[in-house]
Amino acid sequence: MASKDGEKHSPLTIMGTVLFYLVAALAMVMANKWVLNSTEAPLFFLFAQLVIAVLLFLACHAGGLLKVPLYFDKQTVQGLIPMIGLNVVGLSFSNYTLKYVDASFYQVARGMVLPFTVCTSFFVLHSRPSLRILVACLLVTMGFFVGVFLDGTKVSIIGVTFGVLSSMITAIHSVVIKRSLDVVKGSALHLSWYTNLYSAVTLIPVIVVAGEVPAIATLLAEPGPLSNGVSPLNTFIWGSAITGVFGFLMSIASLLSIKVTSPITHMVSSAVRGVAGSVLGVWLFNDVITTGRASSIAIILGGSIYYTWVKHLESQSSQTSATTKNGQQYGRLQTEDVESGKLSRSSSYSGKPE
Repeated sequence: MASKDGEKHSPLTIMGTVLFYLVAALAMVMANKWVLNSTEAPLFFLFAQLVIAVLLFLACHAGGLLKVPLYFDKQTVQGLIPMIGLNVVGLSFSNYTLKYVDASFYQVARGMVLPFTVCTSFFVLHSRPSLRILVACLLVTMGFFVGVFLDGTKVSIIGVTFGVLSSMITAIHSVVIKRSLDVVKGSALHLSWYTNLYSAVTLIPVIVVAGEVPAIATLLAEPGPLSNGVSPLNTFIWGSAITGVFGFLMSIASLLSIKVTSPITHMVSSAVRGVAGSVLGVWLFNDVITTGRASSIAIILGGSIYYTWVKHLESQSSQTSATTKNGQQYGRLQTEDVESGKLSRSSSYSGKPE
C-alpha cells in the first residue's frame, strides 16, 4: 500500500499509525475537557501544555532522538510571526470552545473548518472550487446548522461562537503553514518546535491581559476538593501533564498520519475520531446525544469524506490532462493509485487534528 508520498508501507504500519493518531487525539480532547471543567484559567492551561511540549522537545534533543535549533534567529522569528499569532489565537479559541460546549458537541461547534478552508483558498490562493466541492461544503454547513439550531438541545452561544472563530483561524492556518515551512526550509519538526516555543512566550502577556491572574492565584491556593475528591490543582497538574505529553505526541502522530497514510485514510480516521469522541463524551461526562446531534455529526462527517473523495478525483483528472497535453502515453490508473493520494494536490491534510 502506498502513502501520499509514493512510498510503500505495510498494512500493519498503517494500522499502527492510525491507532497512534486516534489514541493521541482522543486523549487530548478528553483530558482537555476534564481540566477545563474545573478551571477558570484556560489560557494558563494552554501555556502549561506548551511548556511541557517544549521541555519534551529539549529532552529528546538532549537524548539524541531528534535535533532542534537552540539558537535565536531574528529572521526566522519574524517570518513565523503570522504562524505563531494564528497558533496562539486558534488554540485559545479551541480551548474556550471545549470549555463551554459538551465534548460530544465539540466537533459540531468546530464543524465549519472545511467551508472556511475552501473560502480561504478561493480568496487567498485564487483556487476556484468545483460544483462538487461546493456541494461538500453545503453538506458540512447543513450539518453544522442542524446541530446548532434544529437539534432542540440547548447549546452555549459563547461556545459555538468560539467554535466558529476557531474554525476560521484553522482555515487561515492551513494557508499560512505552507509559507511558514519555507521559513524553516521545509522542516515540519523545526516548525513544530518554533511554534510551541514562541507560542508559549507569546501567551504570557495574553494571560495577563485576559485577566486570568486572579484565577491562577486561586488555583495555586488549592481550595477544597471537588465532588469526586480531586482538587482543582491536582486536576490541573495531571491534566497539563497528560495533555502536554499527548500534545507533543500529536505533533508526531499528525506527521506520521500524513506521511504513512493516504489523505482518504487520514480523513476517515479523523471521522472515526469524531464519532469515538462523541461516545467518550457520553461515557465520561454524561453528555446527551440526541437524534438531532447524531444526525449533525453524521452529515458533517459525510460531507468531509465526500470532499476528500472529490479532491482525489479532481487530482486524478488534472494529472490525466497534464499527461495528455505533454503528448505522453497515458494508461488507466489503478484504484490503489487514487486511494494512495499520490496525485493529490490538496494541502488540507497538513494541519493538526481538530
